[in-house]
Amino acid sequence: MKPSGAQRRWRSYGPPVALILGLLIAWEVIVTWQAVPRWILPTPSQIGLAAWQNSNLLLPHVAQTMKQVMLGLGLAIVAGVGLAAILDMSSWLRRALYPLLVASQTIPILALAPLLIIWFGFGLTPKVFIVTLFCFFPIAINTADGLTAADPELLALLRAMGATRQQIWRKVRLPASLPYFFSGLRIAATYSVVGAIIGEWVGASQGLGIFMLRSANAFKTDQVFAAIVISSLLSLALFGLVFIAERLLLPWYHSNQRESQWG
Repeated sequence: MKPSGAQRRWRSYGPPVALILGLLIAWEVIVTWQAVPRWILPTPSQIGLAAWQNSNLLLPHVAQTMKQVMLGLGLAIVAGVGLAAILDMSSWLRRALYPLLVASQTIPILALAPLLIIWFGFGLTPKVFIVTLFCFFPIAINTADGLTAADPELLALLRAMGATRQQIWRKVRLPASLPYFFSGLRIAATYSVVGAIIGEWVGASQGLGIFMLRSANAFKTDQVFAAIVISSLLSLALFGLVFIAERLLLPWYHSNQRESQWG
């Protein structure tokens, strides 16, 4: 007997929600009981109060960070999918560029951030580039792998029917790569907010990263935690939006997954 929708949702979301609530309650009780100073470790209630009291101040910082995130993530999608298509269309380029693409991830992006500030100044451009660098790799690699994951029997059938290479790529390879693309996009979405905040740490006048630094310098630890919580919620929201888009655009893929899971 298949479980109902409510049972499946409870199995999926019940345990993590219960664990998070338990940890928050334990945090509140232990910090209050031990009388830990607020500037060292605030309680969850103090963090929530700080977020509420500084909501008007936080909103412009959140808007600036999200502007950088959306621009950088959009640029990473275009560049990542474009490079994946190039790697799929040319085996020589794949052999030449794939190792370099992997090796590029050994370079700490934080070390590149000052160079981007030197080259492009303290405006929006270097922060967008940093977000793009954070998000580009998972999108490019996953999409490139997805383009090679098409059903070989279906490819052979289309070739036997006289389909051109462009038709095969458009009708078989590209649809087969979409689940891989969305998998990489979910990873990139969670990285994007972190990339924007790191870019703001190097040099900016507005954003959650700057809010964190100013609050830390003023020993307002509750505000630092509030900014951390907001950045985490933004990452989760982006992850959820990508997941919803995937379910709407690829209903056949999730239908097959459910059949294999409950069959």
